[in-house]
Amino acid sequence: MSITFGLALMAASVAFAAQRPDEKIVVPLDKGIPDTLVRHTVEVALVSEGPQKGLKVRFGVTDWPNVYFRPRQGVWDWTGYAGLAVDVYNPEPIAQQVNMRVDNEGADGVNNCNQLGTTVPPGKWTTFRIRFNRKGDDALWGMRGLPITGPKGGGAVLDLTRITAFQVFLARPTTEHTLILNNFRLYGKGAREDKVAMPFVDRFGQYRNGDWPGKLKAEAEFAERIRKEEAAIKAAPLVHRDKYGGWADGPTLKATGWFRTERVDGRWWLVTPEGKLFFSVGVDCVGPGEHTFIDGRDGWFEWLPEENGPFAQFIHRQQGAHSMAEPIRGKGRTFSFYCANLVRKFGERWRERWEQTSAARLRHLGFNTIGNWSDWGFMAKAQIPFVASGSLAGSARKIEGGGGYWGKMVDVYDPGFARAAEEGLSGVARQFASNPYCIGYFGDNEIAWEAVERGPLASPPDQPCRIAQVEMLKAKYGDLGKLNAAWETNAASWDALRVPEKVNEACRQDLSAFQYAFARRYFETCRAVFKRHAPNQLYLGCRFSSAPRPAVRACADVADVVSFNLYYREINPADWTGANELPKPIIIGEFHFGALDRGMFHEGLVPCLDQAERARAYADYVRSVATCPAFVGCHWFQYVDEPITGRWFDGENYNIGMVDVTDTPYPELTQAARRIHADLYRLRSSTSGGVR
Repeated sequence: MSITFGLALMAASVAFAAQRPDEKIVVPLDKGIPDTLVRHTVEVALVSEGPQKGLKVRFGVTDWPNVYFRPRQGVWDWTGYAGLAVDVYNPEPIAQQVNMRVDNEGADGVNNCNQLGTTVPPGKWTTFRIRFNRKGDDALWGMRGLPITGPKGGGAVLDLTRITAFQVFLARPTTEHTLILNNFRLYGKGAREDKVAMPFVDRFGQYRNGDWPGKLKAEAEFAERIRKEEAAIKAAPLVHRDKYGGWADGPTLKATGWFRTERVDGRWWLVTPEGKLFFSVGVDCVGPGEHTFIDGRDGWFEWLPEENGPFAQFIHRQQGAHSMAEPIRGKGRTFSFYCANLVRKFGERWRERWEQTSAARLRHLGFNTIGNWSDWGFMAKAQIPFVASGSLAGSARKIEGGGGYWGKMVDVYDPGFARAAEEGLSGVARQFASNPYCIGYFGDNEIAWEAVERGPLASPPDQPCRIAQVEMLKAKYGDLGKLNAAWETNAASWDALRVPEKVNEACRQDLSAFQYAFARRYFETCRAVFKRHAPNQLYLGCRFSSAPRPAVRACADVADVVSFNLYYREINPADWTGANELPKPIIIGEFHFGALDRGMFHEGLVPCLDQAERARAYADYVRSVATCPAFVGCHWFQYVDEPITGRWFDGENYNIGMVDVTDTPYPELTQAARRIHADLYRLRSSTSGGVR
């Protein structure tokens, strides 16, 4: 089946699906709105006639508006099925992203649940399927999206004998939206329905069993692709930029020889070392990397390098995978098809030519920043502004009573915390302290700030942050009885004190005060390390994903720039201005969009229907950031598509690259990027909407 028409049906087949013999309705609508439905910032009505019949849901403006379904009694047993499906109709004139979540007891959006998102085109029915992440489903392991069936539900392995609820929700909508839902049903069998023809990965690291525009068929095609790209770059240089990518035709401010921030006419800007206004548009992970496991995958690949052959340099051994590599216990041999393709494309001098090509490509497309996690050697040579990062090292104690997707939160009151910051952050600062192209440094990434609310008091009595929090509460209340009265708790001792299930206003204020104190200590310690070793460059914060307000406030009080990873369709300026405005500028460390029409198995965190919509989404996002006065830039994650068999660390295999595994730019996306970037400084300095 053609990828162009086939893979686009993986996560959401664009047709109204009749019930099949192997399907089972779980929420019937024939007798009206189910009394087990719970509404969270939604209005619900039943449309019983016409082509758009079903449950009409008007989603309100809040973080997670949803319709939430529970079993009439007990729990559901969904053992015999592959996943949950719902038909969705979008009556609005634009595509809409919608999400589904399936819960075990204790689900919180990260733990004990599966969730998935898809995009519903305007004026059409779409079948949205979430395939369960189930125990023993490891024949095709290590991939978040699968051949033929597409994205799996992200999250924990579910106990399918004890499903407590499921919900359909929108993620932080900025306006109200309406969708019609119908045919809530289980589908498929517990075993995989679709057999994947083996091998399914070709010698270039592409999907072998399909075809699509731009698929590489032979090595001989590389020469023509090089010729075409070089000609395009030579024919159309980007104009009106200074040597740093700043606004050459704009005003000249004080030049300090280093990047800095300044607010001009109500808008935050970065300022280049020569004093020109600068808005940062970047790409993360620019480097010849991205390895995938090859051990434990017999029959998957039509070709793998010989151990002593010319491509053996790209075989590595990795251990300590974060997730999705349980069949090989998280360790084994990996290989980079992207690096192998660079050798095929450029020959023996592949590294040098890749650096030259990538730098020229980024400039041609209007990118003026090399984003986080990029290759240090490339950053040092490219003469393009860049950001860099470090992560805490050492053995500082973690908050034992807290969780976190990437790991538990460090305890900033532990005596080893300052040493961990020095060991983890000083190296990168020393490396680039004398380089004026270095904008500044991030410390850490997407750390578990949510754990600071309940984690300390859920930890053992000797946990340093627990001791600090209890001391703060003692200083305020004096004795436990007064605290119990204020919090409406009945703790028998300070050691027994926990955050109550229902938090009243007094408790909320106390928790926020400690969150701020904790975060302030974290940011001040990290800033001190960076400023000690690189005093002229900016401290860019911690790349918030989870972002409790007290922690964000502390970051804004300490860092030069506050950073967030914001996987939205667009930025809503009301969320970042007015009463929500921070006293420091904001930079976006990550965003992306993906689709399934180019041989990939997962769209990433913000799905699109195809490459054309992906291109439109990029332009809309950058426009929304550039026209919001609080922001000074946004960085796309990432430069190259992830391997179709999953990156070794956690199985991500998303279509999120500016280029594919053969180092070929996606024409729709890159052309859209060049167009919006060419209009960037006019957009930033005016209130008009810019080009579309």
